[in-house]
Amino acid sequence: MTSVATPDRLDVELLIPEEDVDDPRLSIVIPALNEQLTISDFVAWCRQGLDAAGVRGEILIVDSSTDDTAKLAVAAGARVLRVPKRGLGRAYMDAIPYIRGEWVLMGDADCTYDFRELAPFVDAFRDGYEYVMGSRWKGSIEPGAMPRLHQYFGTPVTTWILNRLYSSHFSDIHCGMRGITLDALKRMQLQSESWEYASEMVLKSVHMDLATTEVAVTFLKDREGRLSHHKRSGWFSPWAAAWINLRAMFVYGSDFFLLKPGALLLALGILLTFPVTFGDLAIGSLTLSLNWQFLGVAMFVVGLQFVFLGGVSHVLFDYTGRRKRRWLRLFPYTRSVLIAFVTGVVGVLLTLSLVYAYVSQDYRLPRPDSIEKAHLAVTGLALAIAGAQLFVFTLLLHGTVVATARGRVDLEATED
Repeated sequence: MTSVATPDRLDVELLIPEEDVDDPRLSIVIPALNEQLTISDFVAWCRQGLDAAGVRGEILIVDSSTDDTAKLAVAAGARVLRVPKRGLGRAYMDAIPYIRGEWVLMGDADCTYDFRELAPFVDAFRDGYEYVMGSRWKGSIEPGAMPRLHQYFGTPVTTWILNRLYSSHFSDIHCGMRGITLDALKRMQLQSESWEYASEMVLKSVHMDLATTEVAVTFLKDREGRLSHHKRSGWFSPWAAAWINLRAMFVYGSDFFLLKPGALLLALGILLTFPVTFGDLAIGSLTLSLNWQFLGVAMFVVGLQFVFLGGVSHVLFDYTGRRKRRWLRLFPYTRSVLIAFVTGVVGVLLTLSLVYAYVSQDYRLPRPDSIEKAHLAVTGLALAIAGAQLFVFTLLLHGTVVATARGRVDLEATED
């Protein structure tokens, strides 16, 4: 065993086995915490899987154990990266500079995922896929391997929610065995340091438009005498993990709660506000009065704000550049600012009847329905607010494009 110092990271130590692998194409990267019961068998399973798949690979254990996990892993032929205990997601972040293969396979060191059957992942990489999700639902789940609450409620429900939010088609978003190219992993820039890293990976794979597929995996129950990390942490741990995963889904998919609801509110607001600009409008037995118009203005303003915030969300989580370019084409800076200015001025002019009524009645607020052209003035309020919102959104959109540039931005698209 050789110990390699890392001068730039004094809290990290790399242990290299005597029979190390040169130029691996696949890196099996596995966080481990006190897994001395299973680590030797796990490394042996990985080596069998690599041989069966016909691929040259390394096994990199990211270890923060207090037991003999690191020593046993190195003895079995794995590299071991010794890091402080900081969370599951952080372990993968720490490992990135030490990964040598172009393909990365992730999982657990507890022998619950059968790494002797990793060939489908290698085949998917060879076919050009960048992100390969394991699926226990397409494979098999050994009786007793998964709590009923997780198997019949937690995983299916959260997978369904994610597929609705992101228009994806995953069958098992919480499967721990998954593969990704090293290039995609670096571009993904993971931020989550705890359990939610798994959801962040899935969500960003969609945002990045990675070539994605699923392969069947076998999920086995824990060995006799081993407690899962959730059981070690207490009964509340699975619920906490579920909540932080949902939080990640909602944050990275915030546009789902903004664009479509906002477009609906905006459309309803337009229908209730502008058709009654010149007075009450009778539609069969229904009369759209000034009160309906006030409701329409509220819906119009909220809907427009939702749409604009949804656009900013698109830019924040755009890794391909397509959404960014689309919003810039829709709202080029000069044209958008001019439209905002004209809209605001027209809106203010239309509200002058309200100002006149206020001043002429000794600066007292009159009843809206007693004001001549009140409908026109309410439409003016809507336009004035819309102009202000469009101006602010244009500034925020173009500022966000600059602040979040992940590559070269074609700024010519921002001008007419």
